[in-house]
Amino acid sequence: MREWNAEAYHRISNPQFEWGMTVLARLPLEGVECVLDVGCGTGRLTERLAERLPRGRVVGIDQSANMVSAARDHLRPYGGRVQMLVADAAALPLSEVADAVFSTATFHWVLDHPRLFRSLYAALKPGGRLVAQCGGARNLARVDRRTRMLMSESRFAPYFTRWSYPWEFADAETTARRLAEAGFDEIHTSVEPSPVVFPDAETYRTFITNVVCRPHLAHLPEAAAKDAFVAALTEQAAADDPPFELDYWRLNLSARRPPLRARRAGAGAAL
Repeated sequence: MREWNAEAYHRISNPQFEWGMTVLARLPLEGVECVLDVGCGTGRLTERLAERLPRGRVVGIDQSANMVSAARDHLRPYGGRVQMLVADAAALPLSEVADAVFSTATFHWVLDHPRLFRSLYAALKPGGRLVAQCGGARNLARVDRRTRMLMSESRFAPYFTRWSYPWEFADAETTARRLAEAGFDEIHTSVEPSPVVFPDAETYRTFITNVVCRPHLAHLPEAAAKDAFVAALTEQAAADDPPFELDYWRLNLSARRPPLRARRAGAGAAL
C-alpha cells in the first residue's frame, strides 16, 4: 500500500493538482523560507512551490519510493533548492527545520492524526505555519457504500476477510481539537464539498483504479477480479446524475507553532 503507480498518478492527478493550487495560494511566503511538502507525490505541486521560493528551498516528502523517484526526475532543473525524502509523515526525521508545512490530498492516508500533528509540530520552527488540505468528513461516501456492498458479495468476500478501513476522514471540530492538543495555535479548520466529474467511463475507471480503489484492489490477487470490481463501480457511476462523479469533500486546516515567548525582563538574572 505504500507504493503507487507514479507514472499513472502524474498523468491523472489533475483534481489533486487543482485543489493544491488553491491551498498553495493560502500559504504566505516571502521567497526565502524552507518549506516541507508533505505527500509531494510526483512533484507537480512541489514545482509550483519551488517557483515561489527563489531564495529558499523545498523538502518534498512521500512514503512512496516510486513517487519520490518520479519527483526527483521532474524537479531536477531546480537543483539543490529541492530535496526529496522517503519518510512517514507521522514520524518525520526532522526537528525545527521548516518555516512552513504544506500538504494536500495526503493526511487522510495517515490513520493516526494526533501522531501526525505532533510530528509536523516538531518539524516546524517556532512560529512556523501549517497550511494543508485533505479528505474530510463525508469524503467519497457514495463510493464507500458501493465498495462495501461489492466486498460483501460472494465473488469478492473471501478476499476481504482482513480488510481494514484505510483512511481517516476527520471533521473540522475533531481536527481543530487534535491540532490544539499537539500544541498548535491560530487554528482554522473547515470542510467543503469539492465533487469531481469525469468526462467518460474510461477516465473514471483509470482514476479509481489508480487512486480511490488502490486499497481494495490490493486485496484482489487476480487481474480478472480487479477488472470486475472496477467495472461494477464504473457501471454504477454511469447511472449517477451527473454520471461519473466522485463526491469529494475537502478538509482545510491551517495552524501555527507558537513562537518562543520573550523572556520576562530580568528573568534568570538572579541565581
